[in-house]
Amino acid sequence: VHNFDLHPRLAYIKGAELQLLDLPGIIEGAADGKGRGRQVIAVGKSSDLVLMILDAQRGEEQKAKLTREMENTGIVQQDEAQHHYQALENGGVHFAAAVNLTKIDDRMVKAIMQEYKIHNCHVKFNGDYDVDDLIDTIEGNRKYVKCIYVYNKIDTISIEDVNELM
Repeated sequence: VHNFDLHPRLAYIKGAELQLLDLPGIIEGAADGKGRGRQVIAVGKSSDLVLMILDAQRGEEQKAKLTREMENTGIVQQDEAQHHYQALENGGVHFAAAVNLTKIDDRMVKAIMQEYKIHNCHVKFNGDYDVDDLIDTIEGNRKYVKCIYVYNKIDTISIEDVNELM
């Protein structure tokens, strides 16, 4: 069994201190422990940002596989805060949605919050989410992490394929 050596590095950008950590690649089956995947992915759960380096020749297929592996361990990639709730001291349950919802409504949100004995909070959805998404947020089963995709070997594919990746 090989131990991967985690040596964080510090970078200073415009006065902000950033800690960078280079991890072994996530492979298919990582969520089930293949290639020490659980350990690698666990580090991602404590991250504020994941920088995913992908092979341009493998395109969307590789991105989809890696995204699925991360989601299988509870890490959901996001572009911005998708939904959240904030506990309040009083005032009841307030719900707001930035989009038209098709999978959940105000009554359902309030019922779920009541079931979890959360009587005073503000709940906000920035996307069309469902009951399971809200429950996972309340229970802390998922960690929402910003992700940036970087493609290498870009010079080995056609300009049309490059445009599709964007």
